[in-house]
Amino acid sequence: MTVRRGAARRTELLDALVELLLAEGFASFTLDDLAARLHCSKRTLYALAGSKEQLVRAAVVHFFRTATVAVEQATADVPDPAGRIAVYLSSVADALRPASAAFIDDVAAFAPAAEIYERNTRAAAARIRAFVDEGVAAGAFRDVHTGFVADVVASTMVRIQRREVAAATGLSDAEAYTELAALVTTGLRVTVSGQS
Repeated sequence: MTVRRGAARRTELLDALVELLLAEGFASFTLDDLAARLHCSKRTLYALAGSKEQLVRAAVVHFFRTATVAVEQATADVPDPAGRIAVYLSSVADALRPASAAFIDDVAAFAPAAEIYERNTRAAAARIRAFVDEGVAAGAFRDVHTGFVADVVASTMVRIQRREVAAATGLSDAEAYTELAALVTTGLRVTVSGQS
């Protein structure tokens, strides 16, 4: 029972840490600041990770793991391939919506966190390719080169992750994913002669 309580407390603390970091970023925080803001001791934080850098990494991993579960749950019961892609990318957008510009900038500037974001971006792009493959095979999508579509989606996702889309367009990461979903699903639709 104590082990279960300890795991629940760890998850609760990581959730609170993620919420704080998403809202304010992490570059300017010290461990003392984080302990004060989370109403816990530094010793409690050290139980999660041995340093601020490891704590940030643990929080970023926790954020993406939680987001991945939510995104997969959202798409699990969507039978339509276009709907699945739209829901998947919209769910990615929803997961990223709480992430402030400060958080995204801090992730981009901190190599261990940027690598986690990049790895999750690659995994998401692979999921999109699988959805496109399924849609083409089912006749729901035009006969497209799925590798090319996946590459375009992956490239755009990487550009979003690197903040290049935000710099070029002013869109937040969440807004960019919403636009990407609309672009991809519209472009893949099977068209009937005389209709768009």
